[in-house]
Amino acid sequence: MPDAAAHEGANDPQRGATRDATRDAAEYGALLAHPAVPPDATAAYGEHPDQVVDFYAPRHTARGAVPLVVVLHGGAYRARVDRAHVSPFADFLARRGFAVASVEYRRGGPPAQRTDADAAPPAGRWPDTFDDVAAALDALPALVAEALPGADTGRTVLTGHSAGGHLALWAAARHVLPAGAPWRRDEPAPLRGVVALGPLADLGLAAELGVCEGAVSQLLGEGEEFKRRRELVDPALLLPTGIATAVVQGREDTTVPYGIADSFVDAAARAGETVGLTLLEDVGHFPLVDPAADACAVVAEEIAQLAW
Repeated sequence: MPDAAAHEGANDPQRGATRDATRDAAEYGALLAHPAVPPDATAAYGEHPDQVVDFYAPRHTARGAVPLVVVLHGGAYRARVDRAHVSPFADFLARRGFAVASVEYRRGGPPAQRTDADAAPPAGRWPDTFDDVAAALDALPALVAEALPGADTGRTVLTGHSAGGHLALWAAARHVLPAGAPWRRDEPAPLRGVVALGPLADLGLAAELGVCEGAVSQLLGEGEEFKRRRELVDPALLLPTGIATAVVQGREDTTVPYGIADSFVDAAARAGETVGLTLLEDVGHFPLVDPAADACAVVAEEIAQLAW
């Protein structure tokens, strides 16, 4: 029997949007209800206060070295959301036997939380946001050797949520950048793979849809500036990478609609690369990094399949 509420939402877009916003807020509230989990160690990769990495050791004794999971948090590239909200997710992965590195990076706008009446602060800092992600990933092998001596950097999986999902896909594609481009690597990053969670994986489509209160347009600018910058940082344009890539996406995600993930997967296919897409029914945006949600266990399994 069809769901009556869903049917009503289809016939009344405003009512459907209200229901979606209510669900989104509830899922976000559930995520933030988890207390932040302090890291086992923190190390700097630069001089700015946001240029740090938190480390979480595996929560049980393992024989030999364990895979490393690198986490890039979301929050629409805005300073009001930092890595603290994914610390329970990092701890969840550590309890699954992984060594975890959670990366902070510079973002846009003031760090204070806004009220609903406030306009969204600027998203991202160009080029600082990308400078930081590149620098952090390049510095990680040495930092991990000091902070997590039991981690095997030869089995590194990069994961990120929302805007962090975009940054994870981009970080894995730096060797595809044209010669002379900033952030370019001469060789692919030493990764087992990437697991992007509800990612802003196609910046062109994300800007067109105005996702995250226009975050992509704020980050990349307008007109020719947008085009020029997008060519350097849009994962949908930096293909193929040759690195195993999976996307986990909630079908009910209204923050980053699943059409963006579909568009990225299609772009990869046109470039001759297969990207795995796990589309989770009745799941929104935030359960992917909520340790209390079933979706988070699916994410851990996707990571394990690449790591072990």
